[in-house]
Amino acid sequence: MSEVRKIESAKDLSDLQSQLAGERNPEKAVITVCGGTGCRANGSMELAEALSKELNAQGLDDSVEIKLTGCHGFCQESPLLEINPHKIFYRRVGREDLEGDVKAIVEKTIKNKEVVDHLLYEDPVDGEKKEDYGEIPFYSKQTRIVLRNSGKIDPKSIGDYIARDGYSALAKVLEMDPEEVIKCVTDSQLRGRGGAGFPTGVKWGFCRNAENKEQRYIICNADEGDPGAFMDRSIMEGDPHSVIEGMLIGAYAISKGVAPAAGYIYIRAEYPLAVENITKAIEDAEAMGLLGDNILGSGFSFHIKIKQGAGAFVCGEETALIASIEGQRGMPASRPPFPATSGLFGKPTNINNVETWVNVPCIINRGAEWFNSVGTEKSKGTKVFSLVGKVKNSGLVEVPMGMTLREIVFDIGGGILDDKEIKAVQTGGPSGGCIRADLLDLPVDYEKLAEVGAIMGSGGLVVMDEDTCMVEVSRYFIEFTQKESCGKCVSCRLGTRQMLEILSDITSGKGTEKDLDMLEELGVSVKLGSLCGLGQTAPNPILTTLRYFRDEYEAHIKDSKCPAGACEAMMAYSVIADKCVGCGACLRACPVDAVSGEKKQPHEIDQEKCIRCGACYSACKFEAILKE
Repeated sequence: MSEVRKIESAKDLSDLQSQLAGERNPEKAVITVCGGTGCRANGSMELAEALSKELNAQGLDDSVEIKLTGCHGFCQESPLLEINPHKIFYRRVGREDLEGDVKAIVEKTIKNKEVVDHLLYEDPVDGEKKEDYGEIPFYSKQTRIVLRNSGKIDPKSIGDYIARDGYSALAKVLEMDPEEVIKCVTDSQLRGRGGAGFPTGVKWGFCRNAENKEQRYIICNADEGDPGAFMDRSIMEGDPHSVIEGMLIGAYAISKGVAPAAGYIYIRAEYPLAVENITKAIEDAEAMGLLGDNILGSGFSFHIKIKQGAGAFVCGEETALIASIEGQRGMPASRPPFPATSGLFGKPTNINNVETWVNVPCIINRGAEWFNSVGTEKSKGTKVFSLVGKVKNSGLVEVPMGMTLREIVFDIGGGILDDKEIKAVQTGGPSGGCIRADLLDLPVDYEKLAEVGAIMGSGGLVVMDEDTCMVEVSRYFIEFTQKESCGKCVSCRLGTRQMLEILSDITSGKGTEKDLDMLEELGVSVKLGSLCGLGQTAPNPILTTLRYFRDEYEAHIKDSKCPAGACEAMMAYSVIADKCVGCGACLRACPVDAVSGEKKQPHEIDQEKCIRCGACYSACKFEAILKE
């Protein structure tokens, strides 16, 4: 679509969709280049530019379209691109030879419809090269509802979104009664994807039925603060109009005939590309009459503002987020009253996260019964995870609720790096629980995760291997949550600090057996005494690792050893005389002059001076340093 133009009715929208479909040339080659943050870091923007130049030089720029999309998901293999209608998927394009790869793609694939063999994905199981990304296990095992448009459309083109039935759910809703919309979402059993899993339709009903009739606020919580999590960021980067359409539907259902509605998208400033794309999407939607006043001639009006957060993890909690929008310090408030009755500026407010909003248009278009057909009895639909850690295929994945952790890690994730043994999987971000390897056949849904002490959270999934120290993992995450605590609750402010001090002692060889009982007691107290979700879940990594990996804690305390060999303070380094050639690499690398010895003679390490930094171990090329 060459220009953004005003749409004044549902019929105009339908006509535009038909027009866009008619303009599409099924024979024209379209190269979709991943423009998500991960691929950009590996050179996808340079790849798109090089492709454009080569096509121009070959006189093919009019017959081939280059489309810069959002995240394709397979981050491990980036940069990624797909060529349609040929259905050819290439990965790691330009990592080693950008110019050579680009020339090969244009000469072989574009001109002669042949594949560039070395750019195809090779299945590690059967050794076969896969042309169609749908045949690659990473993709074939997924069910994409939330990520339906990611990697398919240009996020800065409203025409691309409309061509894929964008805003058709909004047009449908404007012909429905608000109560009917809420019933549809309620019947779908969509649960909030922000972590707690509260029924979305029920939440909307509370807000609509609130007594205050002056104003309604609709908020998208895009304050994704979990280390290693990038689900919401990728969705906003790749499919911003789905977020807007979901919010429009929610605003109509909650406010139509009751009170005026206004919207906010609360997004962290560390997501510049997401902010850029969502800002452009809002501007284009307003220019086309799909957002703003008298939307599609229906008389319904709704505006959205963007609020950039400063990166406080606690602002992911809805009352702290509300305080931040109001210009106050982001600190949780006691409840009741709940935001549904008294939220932003004291008015009824509905907050859902990015993933929740993006599910809504699909539910309206395809029906509650369809959504109910995916997932488990109590957890319907899909869940998007950022799959990271010691896994071969890291990236963004969307799977049906009820898929097992084993399927996610081994079928989609490809197994553990270097074929090592898996030790644990953590779900739910820094305040999630660590699940032992023998529980990998656990179906992933809200109830099953809660049974083993974990949480769904917003969707972080961290894989850990045999070299991971679970005590250090607990220390790392409690250090994060302790720093991010707003300090309002004494139990959280002081309890997390005390747990951090105990864990620091244990990982440095100063722990006692009494520490384990104290950690459990503190963990329970912090959970019970904290006002918001941060404090209520912060002890989860500690409590679950004590539950499933208590032997590692005991080894640190009783034997002064880290079984995984990960806690540097507990390591001892010595020289294996028979292997040492006296090259001096360890001597030069040591920052405290703990290594001594003559050239071409075995060296020695002074244990009194050694700070256990491991520099000598890393520097030695002859495996002459013993680490134990």
